[in-house]
Amino acid sequence: MATSFDTRPEQRPTHLLSYRTPAAPATPDYAPEYPTQYQPGFEPAYEPQRPSRRVGIGVDPRKLWAGGAVSAVVSALVALVGVLACRWLFNLSVLAPRQDGAYGDMHTTGLIILAVAAAIGATALVHLLMMGTQRPLLFFGWIVGLITVIGVLFPFSTTAPLDGKIATAVVNLAIGITVGALVSGVAKRSFR
Repeated sequence: MATSFDTRPEQRPTHLLSYRTPAAPATPDYAPEYPTQYQPGFEPAYEPQRPSRRVGIGVDPRKLWAGGAVSAVVSALVALVGVLACRWLFNLSVLAPRQDGAYGDMHTTGLIILAVAAAIGATALVHLLMMGTQRPLLFFGWIVGLITVIGVLFPFSTTAPLDGKIATAVVNLAIGITVGALVSGVAKRSFR
């Protein structure tokens, strides 16, 4: 007489056995991944993959950085033309006293270098945003706009005469608009 606790394999109760999922059968390429009708005991060997959410957008770095370099040259020229126009044409003291001539002094060179650095920094920022966000040009526009506002307001915190403050603010505004427009235009054309 056998009991339900007998250890012989032919008399083991089936509810005590561990259940193992059978491996999915190998199917040819043309066969569907899952059976079209329910088959008892069939379980897929893996979870179906959901489409992954991609962060960022594709960017062609060569196009982006080539355009960023050209934008840096243009923004430097905008800074130079802005200072020369204010000092030479309108006889305003921008970044240096009037007696220093049309170019001024080293502050003009500093502004030109700052314009180049702003364009290169904006290119790096838009590259980073294009790799990590879904709407990079929206964020880029806000960041460049707010930094431009800071650049426009900064001359009013100095002790320069009011006409020099206004002229410097206008030059800074022209540099900010140039950098924002050129780098965002280059970024639009460097999507992949």
